[in-house]
Amino acid sequence: MPVPGTSPVKRNTLRQQIAEALCDEVLAGRLPAGRQFTVKEMADQYGVSATPVREALLDLCSQGLLDVEEHRGFKVHEFTFEDFRHMLNARNMVVEGVFRQCVEDTLRSMTPQALASVRRRADEAERAARSGDLDILIGYDLRFWRELCGLVGNPYILDFLQRLRVQSWVFTVPYLRRVPDLRGQLWAGHGELTAAVTRGDAEASERLIAAYNAHSLALIERLVTGGGKG
Repeated sequence: MPVPGTSPVKRNTLRQQIAEALCDEVLAGRLPAGRQFTVKEMADQYGVSATPVREALLDLCSQGLLDVEEHRGFKVHEFTFEDFRHMLNARNMVVEGVFRQCVEDTLRSMTPQALASVRRRADEAERAARSGDLDILIGYDLRFWRELCGLVGNPYILDFLQRLRVQSWVFTVPYLRRVPDLRGQLWAGHGELTAAVTRGDAEASERLIAAYNAHSLALIERLVTGGGKG
């Protein structure tokens, strides 16, 4: 069965393109949790050979988004609410440490171009969050956090946090799509957090990030348990 919303990809950097395309499908919820498929199915869908597809699928397995089904192909990983809770705890612990220890060093090494880019991402993400546009928010939110955490200059921290954020969105998107109108319900503190980081206020940065995680946990818990749908 074809994956909705996909289109043929170009043949350069095929493995990466396929991995990114499939990740987008999982993030958007068009390739839902528990969905099973084979390498051949995806190769046919994208009009390419099996090898880059298999490599791309294994890349997504390493990111925790897919599971290998022995003799059956692959399956989109099914995260639980407890998984989500652990993701937020892990994010909070790492980011708190980062901002407590690195905010002054980050400010000293921050270029005007990097700061301007983070501010643009913050504006874009905040605007999408306030309007309740989930599809636009996902991409801008991931870019915002990637660039903000990237200012620290530690690629291992960046990769770890980015992986957790993708997984968090994968779990939450199906629940958020059940809400008829998301305006006013999504966290929109990107600009305030950027301002706190810019002025070197580690305490305010930590407080805002903790508030963000608490907001996310409360919202999704309400939706998981069947409340707050409108």
